[in-house]
This record gives sequence, C-alpha cells and structure tokens, in this order.
Amino acid sequence: MKLNHTVHYFILSFSVLALIHCKTENQNNTTVNSPLLKMAAQNIFAPTATLKPRELTIHGDVRQDPYYWLNERENPEVIDYLTAENKYTDTMMSHAKSFEDKLYNELVGRIKQTDMSVPYKDNGYFYVTRYEEGQEYPIHSRKKESLEAAEEIMLNVNDLAKSYDYYAVGGRSVSPDNKLLAYGEDTLSRRIYTIRFKDLLTGNMLPDVIPNSSGSIVWANDNKTVFYTTKDTTLREHKIWKHKLGTPVKQDQLVFEEKDDTYGTGIYKTKSKKFLVIGS
Repeated sequence: MKLNHTVHYFILSFSVLALIHCKTENQNNTTVNSPLLKMAAQNIFAPTATLKPRELTIHGDVRQDPYYWLNERENPEVIDYLTAENKYTDTMMSHAKSFEDKLYNELVGRIKQTDMSVPYKDNGYFYVTRYEEGQEYPIHSRKKESLEAAEEIMLNVNDLAKSYDYYAVGGRSVSPDNKLLAYGEDTLSRRIYTIRFKDLLTGNMLPDVIPNSSGSIVWANDNKTVFYTTKDTTLREHKIWKHKLGTPVKQDQLVFEEKDDTYGTGIYKTKSKKFLVIGS
C-alpha cells in the first residue's frame, strides 16, 4: 500500500472524532456549530444501500442477507453506491481538510524515508531492500560476493507501480544459477498474484505469465522448472502446479490438490536444496 494511503487512513480514523464535537458559545442563546447539523441543514445525507432479499442456507440454518448483492465487485450499481459513500465521506470531512494535511505532514516528517533493510547473503549475493526519499515503493537489489560491489537493481517497484492505483510485489525468488527472478504482482489488493519472470542478465521479461497464484514459486534445480500454488474462489491455496519455462500455462501439470476446504497447501525447498516438500 502506498505511504500516503496508510497515513491518510490513520488521519481519517483520528479526525472523525471531530464530527461529534459541538462548539458551544455561552451567550444569551446557545449556538451549536456541528458539521453533522450543517450537513443536515443542507439536505446532505448518507447514501442508503438498497435492500434486496437474499436467503442463504448453510449447515441447515437459514438467514436473510438483504445486502449480499454488495459482494458483486463488477456490478455498476455496487460501484455507484461506493462512489456515493466516498463522496459523502469527503463532504462530511471537508471541514477537517487543513487538519488532515497538517497531521499528514507531521507524521511523514517523522518517518525515515531513505532507509534500507539489513543485507543478507544467499548463494553468492548480498540482497537488500531499500527506499529512497520521495518514493513510495521499495527497490530490490543485490551485490555479488561483497557489499562493496556494484549494485544490481532487480526490481524498482516505483517504476512498476506507475500505471496502477494499487501495486504490490510478493514472493521474490532467484533461480539457483542466479540468472532469473520470479516474483508475484498484485494490482487488485486482494492477494491474488500474477507470477512474472525476469532475466537478470539482460533485464528483459520472459513471456511466461502465471495468473491467480499465491505469488510465490519454488525453483527446481534445473533452473527452468518451477512449482506454484493457485487459489479457489475463497482465496484458499488448494492446488500445486508444475510449470516449465517457455511452455504454455495451460499445459502445466497438477502435482497436488487439497480437496478438504478446511486446509490449505503449499510447497517449499529444504535447506539442503535436495528435496521439495508439500505441506497441507
């Protein structure tokens, strides 16, 4: 999530207290200066979601949920309702805008914007994640054998995120021969990742694209075979697949399926690098 989104969410939660504060002036008559009353006087009211009867049955129990239709993410009516909610919120909070800006600048001023993680060494390279002042996303890089070596930038997430309102990278994994990088890309904020591959020697992206995954892969020792998990409609990781670089995803081999929906599954490589382990 972007830094300013995180901070503004905190500010909104904090400054909403101002909505219930009434400034009383003790004169001959008591005057109430409340944003809530001002909005009511201007006939500005919160939007009301339509009630649509829906009966749901599970475990022999029946319940009514007239708001179930709001689960339909692509429904234009849902989007219109959420847009109206956001507009109402902006209107109600407009009196606190200067306070939000002041608090935001104070919070950002206390954050160390130019920072980096502690380097760690793996298979001949030191890996670092760092941030630059004025940038909202991390830069993932490495240095060969020594921290004094030239920096190799594997992913500058600031560049990748330019075309999206939300962007996150997960599951970064370098091939055993140090030549390829696999990573997960989420542009929806739903932890549904698309796996992509980058040639670290040329900087070019490989054509292989794997959708609807957990974002993580495990490399086989041949540097061209990977294993990954996909999700069901509840976002449960339930299937493990085998993919060979350069082949269509539709040809991927199903290695394991966890059919019990109270369990999830995953795969990892042992520290000896000799075995792959499937857990459930």
